[in-house]
Formats: sequence, C-alpha cells, structure tokens
Amino acid sequence: MNVELINPFIAATVNVLKTMARTDPKHGTPSIKQGSKTWGDVTGLIGMAGDGVCGSLIISFDEPCILKIVSNMLMEDFKEINNDVLDAVGEITNMISGGTKSALSEKGYNFNMATPMMITGKNISLSQLSKTPVITVPFTTEAGQFVVEAHISKA
Repeated sequence: MNVELINPFIAATVNVLKTMARTDPKHGTPSIKQGSKTWGDVTGLIGMAGDGVCGSLIISFDEPCILKIVSNMLMEDFKEINNDVLDAVGEITNMISGGTKSALSEKGYNFNMATPMMITGKNISLSQLSKTPVITVPFTTEAGQFVVEAHISKA
C-alpha cells in the first residue's frame, strides 16, 4: 500500500471523532501490521471494493475509549459495552469509511462500502486477503486508545 494512501484514513478518523464525539484523537506513527489478531475490546470492520479496487478498514477500541466516545456521541453515560455501543462502533466505522472514500476518489480509488461488522473481545484472529500490507495507526485520546488498520490497492 502506498503510504500516502493512509492519510485519508487518518484524516477521516480525526474528523469523525472530533465532529461526532467531541473527542480529539492524536495519531501515532503508522506501521505494517504484524499478525492477524484484533487489538481492542470492540472492533468495527468494513470492506471496500469497486472497479479494480479492494481494501478494508478496521478500527479497534479499548473499552474506556469507546465508552467515552459513545457517551459523548449519544449524550448518555455508558458504563459497559452493550448493543448501543456496538451500533455506534458500526456507525463510526461507516462514517470513517465514507470520509476516506471521498478523499480517495480524488486519487482514482473508487469503491463501494459493505455493511460494517462489529466484534467484541480481544485478540480475535481476522485473516485478511490482501495484496498489500495492512497499515496500523495507533491513536490516543484522553479516555483511552484505539487503532485504525487499513489497506487498499488497485487490483
């Protein structure tokens, strides 16, 4: 994956969380993902495919981080991961993918988005079929951490 292609994922993530959850995430240094395990307690994933383009977006939150983000989004105090939190993770995943889609279309990467899926639990193995490396970007917030994992390539 062209490293420049990770910037739209980072920008969309920051924009969505600032706008929807009044959260100011700070990203760390991108790296190539090692292994196949999910990182956090709650993970959202979405496939992105189109004419000659394929990829995916995975966002994985630790529990304190996602509870604070969803509490901010829904203006309600969430203390545990429940169906409302999972729905919000799906919506966050969808919005980040949509923002990324818009930015990447300017670079000739046109794709459709699948319906997001949400997974609870740590260290769940996810096998990704990819011709390009998966890039991982760590983020920190006042409430906790999350990672964005992405890959996209022209087929």
